[in-house]
Amino acid sequence: MRGPYRRQLLVTAFLGCLLIVAAVFLGSGAIADEQFRCGSRLVYYGMTQAAVREYCGAPTSELTDYQRVRAPNNRVLGTSEVQSWTYESYSATRVLVFVDGKLQRIKRL
Repeated sequence: MRGPYRRQLLVTAFLGCLLIVAAVFLGSGAIADEQFRCGSRLVYYGMTQAAVREYCGAPTSELTDYQRVRAPNNRVLGTSEVQSWTYESYSATRVLVFVDGKLQRIKRL
């Protein structure tokens, strides 16, 4: 194959490889924030506040908020307690977000 078709094929292949590499790098950051280590123990989604405190000790800071839970028709069904615990370390600061006592999110700052 010669000429402009070969060039187009090479450019398409190069862009495809570039897209795959970018997806791997971007995806790895999302996976890294799904876990948090306290010493040799792994903290993961769904853990209770008591279990996290047992693994990691007291957080550096705590923030509590209450959010309304709404139905699809926007009617208020109740409230959820949302707590954000911050753990600071030498390598990174992480915020663990609990909704009604269960770990729902781990953010790396």
